[in-house]
Amino acid sequence: MIVIPAIDLRGGRCVRLKQGEMTRETVYSDDPAAMARQWATQGAGRLHVVDLDGAVQGRPVNREVVHRIVDAVSLPVQVGGGIRSLGAVESYLDLGVEQVILGTSAIRDPGFLESACRTFPNRIILGLDARGERVAVQGWTEETPLTPLEIARRCENLGLFAIIYTDIHRDGMSTGPNLEATLALARAVHIPVIASGGISGIEDVRAVSRLEPDGVMGMITGRALYQGTLDLPEAVRLASAPSTNAK
Repeated sequence: MIVIPAIDLRGGRCVRLKQGEMTRETVYSDDPAAMARQWATQGAGRLHVVDLDGAVQGRPVNREVVHRIVDAVSLPVQVGGGIRSLGAVESYLDLGVEQVILGTSAIRDPGFLESACRTFPNRIILGLDARGERVAVQGWTEETPLTPLEIARRCENLGLFAIIYTDIHRDGMSTGPNLEATLALARAVHIPVIASGGISGIEDVRAVSRLEPDGVMGMITGRALYQGTLDLPEAVRLASAPSTNAK
């Protein structure tokens, strides 16, 4: 089980949003690369980076900042936000990014997702961001008629590295993750699932860690780390322990 610190980029700075709303932004650092080094020093095994500007504009915007983050740490870095072409995928992988996260482009164009998985095996993560029962796209500004389970089942045999499941209502709200929906998704497919949204403290880490036998491989957390309600070294120790010890 991996605890994955989130670094959300907007205007070149490290920020956090509440429920994905751009008007509810808190700036935590003007130097995202320094923040990446901080999380690496505290024991992170992977970093989750999102280009928020790119997610809305439909193209990578903070690419140079991502480059600085990748250069600053030796950890695997997964990046999403505005990646809508094979060229954009390849460009990030050439920077040293380990996995690229596809959301809007993958959901609107399943053929593109298939091509990306075929061209870059084990380097693609599918991002499923749910508002209630429906998946949202375009930086969470538009809702689709599709459920996370419907989409995930269609992707079973593509060779995805993982699926990130985010409950938008809980993202940045420190209200606890949606364990039921995360568990249902993990049990429905053989693709590893990463939980995201709402982790507020060590008890949430403990709760998500219990889902590892069902196929949940990790959890993404942001605001709790930045506000100090979750201690990363403690979270890493707990999540790294055998699942029996997390109960």
